[in-house]
Amino acid sequence: MSENTPQLFRGEKLCKHFSSGKTKIEILKDVDISISQGEMMAIVGASGSGKTTLLQILGTLDIPDSGKLLFKEKNLLDQSENDLSRFRNQSVGFIFQFHHLLPEFSALENVMMPGLIAGKTKEEMRKPAMELLGQVELDHRTEHRVNELSGGEQQRTALARALIMKPALLLADEPTGNLDTRAGNLVFDLIKSLCSDLSLATIMVTHNQDLADRMHSSFILKDQKLTPLTG
Repeated sequence: MSENTPQLFRGEKLCKHFSSGKTKIEILKDVDISISQGEMMAIVGASGSGKTTLLQILGTLDIPDSGKLLFKEKNLLDQSENDLSRFRNQSVGFIFQFHHLLPEFSALENVMMPGLIAGKTKEEMRKPAMELLGQVELDHRTEHRVNELSGGEQQRTALARALIMKPALLLADEPTGNLDTRAGNLVFDLIKSLCSDLSLATIMVTHNQDLADRMHSSFILKDQKLTPLTG
């Protein structure tokens, strides 16, 4: 991205550890990360390196031991839990390796759900949800329940759900990890296209180096540190 593009979101000196009995297990140590509007960033690393923990901290689903999380220059860690819940609902879209769709609802209802949680009506949410399902090529599957969708269709529904509140930041944790190559490439291509169209800042954890190479920047999380990948 251009050096003149203002930063949307950044973490400064993020530290996190877990305790196992009397043993302190350090997961993240003084991690710095920043991303601008419209940028796609990959984070790679071995299993157990802390990638998911970092993503959860960036999405305020977990809290670091120390450090700052700045969104539009405001430190999120100074805010109340209610404010953080509002931030997650309105400003962050999440996609996980396991789609976490609600099986008792249709694809359309799943996509509308964040808006309903925010207090909007079904009537308000139906049109934007239908439009998003069309963008992820599922306008013919809107009334199908989760178990009637293929793995790729489920993940595309999850992508539409992640975008329904028009977030500024998209956090994706191995979104193609459970899919075959064709379905995984389709989901990634949709994420890339929609992020470009919507000027989303996107941070994606992935084991797929080919996908990481297609993003604006890529980093490796190793030995509790986040460092740029080059070459």
